[in-house]
Amino acid sequence: MPDIVEISVRSLVEYVFRGGSIESGFRTGAPLTEGTKAHRSIQQTYKETDRMEAYVVADVEYGDIVYRLDGRCDGLLFDGDEVTVEEIKSTAGQLDFIAEETYPVHWAQAKCYAYMYATTERKDRMHVRLTYVHRKTEEQKRFEHTCTYAELEAFVRMLVQAYDPYAKLQLRHAAERGRSVKELPFPFEAYRQGQRKFAGAVYKSISDQKRLFARAPTGTGKTISTLFPAVKAIGEGVLRRLFYLTAKTTTRTLAEEAFSLMRSKGLHLRCVTLTAKEKICFKEETRCQKEYCEYADGYYDRINDALSDLWSGETAINRDVVETYARKHRVCPFEFSLDAAYAADAVICDYNYVYDPRISLKRLLEEQKRQTAVLVDEAHNLVDRGREMFSAELTKTPFLELKRQTKGRSRSLYDAVKAINDAFIALRKTSGERSSVLLDEPPSAFMPLLEAFSAEAEAELSGAAQSEYHQLLTDTYYGAQNFIRTVGYYDERYMSYAEFERSDVRIKLLCVDPSGMLRQMGKGYRSQIYFSATLSPLSYYRDMLGGDADDYAMVVPSPFRKEQMDVLLLPVSTRYRDRERSKGPIAAMLHRVIRERPGNYLAFFPSYEYMNEVYARFAETESPGETIVQEGGMSEEERETFLASFQGEAERKRIGFAVMGGVFSEGIDLTGDRLTGVVVVGVGLPQFGWERNLIKRYFDGAGKNGFDYAYKYPGMNKVLQAGGRLIRTEHDRGTLVLVDDRFLQPDYEALLPEEWKPATVMR
Repeated sequence: MPDIVEISVRSLVEYVFRGGSIESGFRTGAPLTEGTKAHRSIQQTYKETDRMEAYVVADVEYGDIVYRLDGRCDGLLFDGDEVTVEEIKSTAGQLDFIAEETYPVHWAQAKCYAYMYATTERKDRMHVRLTYVHRKTEEQKRFEHTCTYAELEAFVRMLVQAYDPYAKLQLRHAAERGRSVKELPFPFEAYRQGQRKFAGAVYKSISDQKRLFARAPTGTGKTISTLFPAVKAIGEGVLRRLFYLTAKTTTRTLAEEAFSLMRSKGLHLRCVTLTAKEKICFKEETRCQKEYCEYADGYYDRINDALSDLWSGETAINRDVVETYARKHRVCPFEFSLDAAYAADAVICDYNYVYDPRISLKRLLEEQKRQTAVLVDEAHNLVDRGREMFSAELTKTPFLELKRQTKGRSRSLYDAVKAINDAFIALRKTSGERSSVLLDEPPSAFMPLLEAFSAEAEAELSGAAQSEYHQLLTDTYYGAQNFIRTVGYYDERYMSYAEFERSDVRIKLLCVDPSGMLRQMGKGYRSQIYFSATLSPLSYYRDMLGGDADDYAMVVPSPFRKEQMDVLLLPVSTRYRDRERSKGPIAAMLHRVIRERPGNYLAFFPSYEYMNEVYARFAETESPGETIVQEGGMSEEERETFLASFQGEAERKRIGFAVMGGVFSEGIDLTGDRLTGVVVVGVGLPQFGWERNLIKRYFDGAGKNGFDYAYKYPGMNKVLQAGGRLIRTEHDRGTLVLVDDRFLQPDYEALLPEEWKPATVMR
């Protein structure tokens, strides 16, 4: 029985016909809706008997493989017995520059659809039409050919022949992957407490096409508990691929190590780790232009060979591997990693590749999404990250600077920029003496001005050479496009405000409740697994991450014994008004704890200022151990030095002063004697401010406790993360000190893990 390879027409023709260079010096930021609108302008002229967005499918036998092609053609037009396949392409460029053979990939797509329809309906010839339409003006340019069935068949077989070696490589991999997954044992000697149940829940959620919200305490082995069942689902055909989303480099490394462990047990599965463009770029400036970068020049001429070479020899495609093959084949490492990700079984990447509408992997087709599971590590971080992704802001300063620079350069662009700058000035005048104002809705007066500016900026940038002016115009253009795009998402979950500082004005579209957009961006995936040690309270995170009542949820019990940790509580007030009085008692407590329970300690504070003030008071008395203090903006090397100073065998112990919610309070492992004590000062409440109060106001209006949603739950998550640094393995022991009298209040105490209760109150 022949193997069947399912491939979309678009994927096939792009593989065969892609060529040329990466040209991203400037790309129009026009939203997808504009392209859709342009398509509709043509499709609305169709007769009643014509069909639009027509699904077509056909099998092509080649050697011992059956290629199942499918796709949707924009139009099927009928005139008696004559049938025309129309492929519509929208563009922001000038139609005068498009000739009949400018884009052979577009003809290839249209001819494939014509062949597929002709095969199904047994037509001996087809008309093939390629129509280009300008997004803004809706001006059209058409080309048309008439092809016999034999010509279409020969053309499609030529495409399949070119793709065949790559397909065979993929089939061999799939067979080896399936065999290895079936034989793959759980990579540890035994499951930890609750781990088997957790892994089973992950598999069931994927199988049942459900979301799962799981609170899995430190030590559960969250990474392997989610990856192992997802890999098993791939091996059994339930799943085609998985995305493992992380917020930090440390958790990304843990996922890579989990795959490495399974690989040592026989797993054969392709895993690609995506690294941010600015980090992996080979050049001094991240400028994707063929004139500047040899890795962008001719990229698409070499990428197919680079991918075939990569897949022939590698399954663990981390940053080092990507860079090695990218240099070998002279291709852009970032774009290379993205192209590899589309063909991988597993992708380890940041949240934004799935959830951020500006960055998400847009070439992942709906059918592919339905075969993909998304595993969201440290999912508590996605709430604020979601707010950031879906919000937008506009500031006056760049428009004022552009006004100065465009004067005498481009009259029409100058007028567009001046109109926006004037609108900012008018908004400022209406505010009186206030430093901020709440707007009833997005500032409608700005929208036509931003559209006009965008059109003028596109025209200017299309031919502009690189310069400081060009960069300013580009950045301002994309900022305007993001603002326009966000207005398109704007609904009752958004609030708008303006802030005024000296001569500058800032307008913010704040996504106070990201649940709707997170749900929308996650739509289409087979399953989404949200997990964290601090997904507490579970109901809050299910609400904020776009869940509903039908989703699965579970709490995994801690695998550690209560006896491994002593919990102390110093009931002093760390509220802002009481901080001056609290410094002495906290400093004295630190000296006492370190003296009575010698070891390595990390003390977490709600702010740098408070931390430094307590440290100054602490340093007035000689410390029984060495001290190290976190600084703002530490480099990766400085962070590693900070952590490396915690050594279990050192005679002189160490106390580190760090900030709650910072790089040292989440995702680090200092096991054994390297860390024997953690002090958490305060309940972690975010700083009171305009945006947080808007969030509070919104959720109060939605019938929920606004203070809990805006302040308490996010704050206590930081407490749980910081305290979770202490016990990382079944052999660890240590002391946890909670500093704040609010930990004695029932509503705060209820948010603490059971293994932290009851705390011994210090006198």
